[in-house]
Amino acid sequence: MQLGSILTFSLILLVFDVFRVLPQKDLPAPKPRLETGQAAKIISGPDPPAEIIVVSYNIRWRTGAELEQIASWLKSKHAMVIALQEVDRAKQRTSKTNNAQALAESLGMYYAWAAPPANKENQEEETGVELLSAYPLTDVTPMILPHKGPGRWRAAIGATIRVGKTSVRVYSVHSETRMTLGQKLDQYRAAIDDLARFPKSMPAIVMGDFNSWEPPTVDAVRKLFAQENFSTPFPDDESTFKRSAVVFDVTLKLDWIWLRGMPAKSYGIDQTLTVSDHFPLWTEVSVAPVVANGRP
Repeated sequence: MQLGSILTFSLILLVFDVFRVLPQKDLPAPKPRLETGQAAKIISGPDPPAEIIVVSYNIRWRTGAELEQIASWLKSKHAMVIALQEVDRAKQRTSKTNNAQALAESLGMYYAWAAPPANKENQEEETGVELLSAYPLTDVTPMILPHKGPGRWRAAIGATIRVGKTSVRVYSVHSETRMTLGQKLDQYRAAIDDLARFPKSMPAIVMGDFNSWEPPTVDAVRKLFAQENFSTPFPDDESTFKRSAVVFDVTLKLDWIWLRGMPAKSYGIDQTLTVSDHFPLWTEVSVAPVVANGRP
């Protein structure tokens, strides 16, 4: 067997094992866990806030020195609104450190964290999603995403911030990997359905790890959000995930930032921050409200 065939076959086996779809029985969603708070000293946002930096990042449950490395990077970007995934609060693997609170304190921000409950009684809680903001978080809404994945539920969290005179709805989403495309779309719609409670003119940002590793899912994500008047500056062919194997690297498009009523001025995927197997996404957005003709 030629080397190329070996690599291709190995890649297929690896992807199938990590991302394969396993049949799951639909169950009623449990009640999510929620924690909110703020740092002892809150940073000041730009005044006037014509543009702000927003970030989405799956931090892969980093803690300690690696968490501080992430905090330093976020400070260097002057991020004002941050959506994180895989944030541990009380798990053994991260020494039961409340990393959601620790990051907020380090950054000087308000925060809200949500997670599914433990699968079984007396088990430790699941990892969670977090929103961090230089602006107070109101109408905080934790969500358990529909369709339980293999072994666990997934979560999202939404909140409203007020940037200057503009109210913005923001979300951090962490979707399941191993389920059908239809089920994944149901999970992505959870944020869109929650957003329907608010005026259609309200600016909104949906960010997170969508686990959109298959090309058809990437296409479906773009179609779904475009239909809801969202846009993204990020192209479909730029990877946001990298995992090294023995003889090759797996690179995938998993993470997104979707914007409604907030034009992107610049954006990037920082592949130099390698503490996680995901890379952080950032974009500078205009805060000025946008009306139907596209002008402030």
